[in-house]
Amino acid sequence: MIEIKKEGIILKPSNIKPTSTEFQVIATINPGAIRLPNNDILLYVRVIEKLIKDQDEKYYYAPRMTGEESFKLILDKFDKKKIAVKNPLDFVLKDETKRLTYISHFRRIILDKNGFKIKSIDKKPCFYGLAWDSELGVEDPRITKIGKLYLMTYVGLSRSANVSTYLAISKDCKKWYRRGIIFQEQNKDVVILPELINKNYIALNRPEGSFQFSQPHIWISYSNDLEKWGKSKPIELSKKGEWDSDRVGAGPPPIKTKEGWLLIYHGVKENTQRATTLMKKIKFLFGKREKRLSYDVGAALLEYNNPHKIIFKSKNPIILPIKKYEKGTFENKDVVFPTGLIEDLNKKDLLIYSGGGDIVTTVKKVSLKKILDTLE
Repeated sequence: MIEIKKEGIILKPSNIKPTSTEFQVIATINPGAIRLPNNDILLYVRVIEKLIKDQDEKYYYAPRMTGEESFKLILDKFDKKKIAVKNPLDFVLKDETKRLTYISHFRRIILDKNGFKIKSIDKKPCFYGLAWDSELGVEDPRITKIGKLYLMTYVGLSRSANVSTYLAISKDCKKWYRRGIIFQEQNKDVVILPELINKNYIALNRPEGSFQFSQPHIWISYSNDLEKWGKSKPIELSKKGEWDSDRVGAGPPPIKTKEGWLLIYHGVKENTQRATTLMKKIKFLFGKREKRLSYDVGAALLEYNNPHKIIFKSKNPIILPIKKYEKGTFENKDVVFPTGLIEDLNKKDLLIYSGGGDIVTTVKKVSLKKILDTLE
């Protein structure tokens, strides 16, 4: 681990008012981040709202966006006789398809130039699913600026396209032109490098798979128009037995350093911990242990003109989920999930914005030099 100079919670669910009395805000996580021309920092934070009452005697209910341009939400109802499994945040139909009892949208948060103090929070959703684009919600934005344009990749959920990655473009980070799906199901953690290389846009992405013949990879893909992506290659970050050998995914868009592109990424490992409840303690006595996932943070340095090539990487995590607010609530996992990276105005430090524990948005101020020193 590296020394963290300063850290804290930026946003928590109680800071956001639900869009309807039928919902409660359960998480504010995984922000896209960019520094604005006036040096303020803009976050697009994923806000998760769950139905307070997701069922009655006859039906389960699931939210869905139906607006063509504006925020318009309805509740679909499903006969309980057609439900195979009910979980805390979703239910599975007998045809093995799933619906969610929550929905996600984005809110704009303006921070001061130092990146720790909130100046304003949007009172209403500023980016959300539409009937033709992510009708079941939008998730986990990443923002890149190339020239005068801001590019935002985000995960969209829908009944037809399942879990895919979409692109939106803006000149001011307020009005967004939606370009549709750029990486189809299941491909997440898509980040676009902030410069063209050999006249190509470059995106890191994470297609999901079973990893039968190798450790998990981040992939790199190329495009000359931001819509058609190809010439894809895996970037082999993980090795068997290392801290990131279960899963890897790009965090924020990489930043340019003198040594190359610095990529902050998350890696997943499986931990086995003693349970906390009496029943789980009893199970432990009989030899059973509770599996728990840890989402840790690492770094890698990619060659500037050929970002497919890894120059160095961190042998061990540089950040671990050790704070109380990074201990997962909804699922059995501990999480630091970095999605925003801003260079401090002193040019020596970095501000890493993350989802903490799948509940809150956090910021950690760290030394750029100390990150680079961990790479080997």
